[in-house]
Amino acid sequence: MIRQFSLARQTVPVRWGALLVLSLALAALLNLVRLPAALLVGPMIAGIIIATLEGSVDIPEPAFSLAQGLLGCLIGGVLARLLGTEAADWGVLIAGALSVVVFSSVLGWLLSRTGLLPGTTALWGMSAGGASVMTVMSEEYGADSRIVGLMQYLRVVIVVMIASTGARLLGATVPPAHAVQWFGPIHWGPFAATLALAIAGPFIGHRLKLRGGAMLLPMAIGAALVHFHVMTLELPRWLMALAYASIGWRVGLRFTVKLLLQTARALPQILLCTFTLIAACGGLAVLLVKFAGVDPITAWLATNPGGADTAAIIASTSQNVDAGFIMTMQTLRFLSVVLFGPMIAKLLSNHKGAA
Repeated sequence: MIRQFSLARQTVPVRWGALLVLSLALAALLNLVRLPAALLVGPMIAGIIIATLEGSVDIPEPAFSLAQGLLGCLIGGVLARLLGTEAADWGVLIAGALSVVVFSSVLGWLLSRTGLLPGTTALWGMSAGGASVMTVMSEEYGADSRIVGLMQYLRVVIVVMIASTGARLLGATVPPAHAVQWFGPIHWGPFAATLALAIAGPFIGHRLKLRGGAMLLPMAIGAALVHFHVMTLELPRWLMALAYASIGWRVGLRFTVKLLLQTARALPQILLCTFTLIAACGGLAVLLVKFAGVDPITAWLATNPGGADTAAIIASTSQNVDAGFIMTMQTLRFLSVVLFGPMIAKLLSNHKGAA
């Protein structure tokens, strides 16, 4: 009889080595097929594999807090750019962004009523915002971040494939893979200031017992300081890769075989809600084309629920698209989910309990 392979008896350095090698291999493979979230999804899948092989590895809490702080700084930079954006169709942009939030919230609520997923997990898993942010924030608000992460990145993969195919059919082109400069020159002043913000934000948030403060405080402070030209955020690619890996490991390493089986039982319903959300966003794109005069490719990329990075990659080399419109709507939707997601989850979960 063949015994199941296990890492339980291996030393901690061996487990860490297996985790690192597997993470690098999976991230490289996913990056090769141009999955935007490869640097986080690869380590997350590696963590799930190591965890199911009983290879327990602990991610230090300070490392995870720093990763959240760095992610908050990254979002703060995006928010600062949005604050300086001039757009003639703010009404259309806001209505479109909020419509996607409403679609995802309703579908999350319906999925939560099936009882297949614990607590508010379904609501966070269906949230059409930044996948990594939703995964991190869900843990702060009592949802099962492991299942949330699986749901979010499953949708990312599906949307990447559909968005790429749809954009090509509409006349867009996907840019070829290019070499990434991982270790470029660093401006040490802004880099030190960014690190200070990424460290201080989580520390203050923890002391104030502010939910999501490890990410939200650096986001808000960073956006304000950048917008008023007080500081420049310096986030090297290698540092963000480590931050994404820490978040992916945090999610993946907490999986168990029992939890995977539980998620598998809910997979048909999760897929149904995911494709329904994509179809609803496609319908919204049709409305933008018909009533707002937006071209089809721009409308499609602006409303797809896979994230701003997916839309940006496809839009970057597409002709006759409004990249500003696309990125502004994607960013508005993301910020709406970050700011109002906890409120929506609490409201809908209370309604579920009352029902």
